[in-house]
Amino acid sequence: MSGLPGGTVTFVFTDVEGSTRLLQELGDDFAELAREHRRIVREAFGARGGTEIDTQGDSFFFSFPRARDAVGAAVDAQRTLRGHTWPHGVEVRVRMGLHTGEPSLGDEGYLGIDVVRAARISAAGHGGQILVSETTRALLGNQLPDGVQVHDLGQQNLKDIQHEHIYELSVDGAPAASKPLKTERADTIESRFEERINAYVERQLEQALVGPGSQVRSAASGLVMLVMVVVAIVAIVLIVKLAFF
Repeated sequence: MSGLPGGTVTFVFTDVEGSTRLLQELGDDFAELAREHRRIVREAFGARGGTEIDTQGDSFFFSFPRARDAVGAAVDAQRTLRGHTWPHGVEVRVRMGLHTGEPSLGDEGYLGIDVVRAARISAAGHGGQILVSETTRALLGNQLPDGVQVHDLGQQNLKDIQHEHIYELSVDGAPAASKPLKTERADTIESRFEERINAYVERQLEQALVGPGSQVRSAASGLVMLVMVVVAIVAIVLIVKLAFF
């Protein structure tokens, strides 16, 4: 695939939230909605120098030579989508995910984990959200589009990609989404330590209640051992929390 920007590029994936529900609700009028959605996205992204890589159904994949242009295009598109009058007064909410990297270019287009990362970030969002990776956020610096605020959503576990730091860009004072991202929050060092401690507790309880030769110990002995183990674990967890905070 020729004509694609190389080197450092910013990928944008977009997708309409609840498109199946909209199709069922609008019937034949959904075709008009789909045409208007495609027009708005293509105009906003094309005006900022975006290259359309692929489109499937109500989803788009674009690349940009500059992160700021990609973000500006996403913001422009969200504003237009939000203010547009849709058939039967329905609301069209589009999730967008951005990531910047240095992918390889093959005969069929871009290759590499950066493409996957951008797609996973988009899939983690909800309609109306703009989510960006830490790399894209760093390239933006303080030069955000007017009316845009950054919200740090912390590290997230994406599908097949763990510990991805994600930020949300809210437009024109819109509050950050109240719903959690469609991911599992990445484990902290403390939570991983506590998981190991819990596993240790289970092993100690088994040893406390069942002795050599699978002979059950007395209930009193087991209870004493249980109390000792729990007290020790509570003390360790408190020490860990103090160390982190």
